[in-house]
Amino acid sequence: MRRRTFLYSLVSIAILISSCSGSKNVQKGVTGFGDSKDGATVYFTSDISPKGLVEIYKALGVKPEGRVGVKISTGESSKSNHLRPELIADLVHEVNGTLIECNTAYGGSRANTEAHRKAIAERGFESVAHVDIMDEEEDFQIPVRDKSHIQYDIVGSHIQNYDFVINLAHFKGHAMGGFGGVLKNQSIGFASSAGKLYIHSAGRSTTKWIDDDQDGFLESMAAAAQAVHDYFKADGRNIVYIDVMNNMSVDCDCDGNPDKPRLKDIGILASTDPVALDQACIDLVFNHKDTDGDTASPLQQRINRQHGLHILEHAEKIGLGGRKYILKDIDKR
Repeated sequence: MRRRTFLYSLVSIAILISSCSGSKNVQKGVTGFGDSKDGATVYFTSDISPKGLVEIYKALGVKPEGRVGVKISTGESSKSNHLRPELIADLVHEVNGTLIECNTAYGGSRANTEAHRKAIAERGFESVAHVDIMDEEEDFQIPVRDKSHIQYDIVGSHIQNYDFVINLAHFKGHAMGGFGGVLKNQSIGFASSAGKLYIHSAGRSTTKWIDDDQDGFLESMAAAAQAVHDYFKADGRNIVYIDVMNNMSVDCDCDGNPDKPRLKDIGILASTDPVALDQACIDLVFNHKDTDGDTASPLQQRINRQHGLHILEHAEKIGLGGRKYILKDIDKR
């Protein structure tokens, strides 16, 4: 009961924050636009379970139609903090979905399709549903609206196989981006190996690793996330967004030996606006009241060190979504 009360307190803080506007402190206030004058609706549940995941998806009220893909990260190793098959299985079955992923660009256990297939089997994802490695055959370009750095987005060609996508992200830290949520899962996650290099280099290379322009990288991620969003909002397709706030290490699921999580699990959040959703998660992290054995400070420091909040600023600027939101706790229905 004490844990549930604490979580409700966090949610109340976030609701208060979401009602603010005009604040220059992006850690303590949110500004922008969303589904209405009050901002986008972001749903919350403290129930991090297969049932809770299905319920938060249903709260969105968006019916899956056609061929459904569920975008996940398969994790770099069994030690990674990626979402486990047993957590996501019921949701995938609920929508009759296919799990979708792309190969990585940094070596490791998922750098090519053969190795990635082995990793997928080892992690147990094939027991849930077929996993489609979207750049297994080739990649192709989709248009971007913001050409500040990248002139197009390079994604796995199998993106064309899907009419409806659930962007199912694990919210956590990231060594380069500061944090990873649905925006990262949509930009880097949908990009082919070449596309990942293109984003990381802020549009300078598709063949080698260049990472000396941090804001350019973050802005390129925002532009690529918008490109995928636009793709699935055209021609009768659709996309929705879910962030799971558990096992929140400062390290990404692409790290095969991550630092242990110092922040206790918070809940699951969902929205049709990816910017509002990641912002809501950020607000829960930055307004967390540390206690012994439950501290957000390392994750906050990682995000600040990498200027991680800039992706939200830029995503809002280019019109992907808004940082203002209304948080609705479905546990209280």
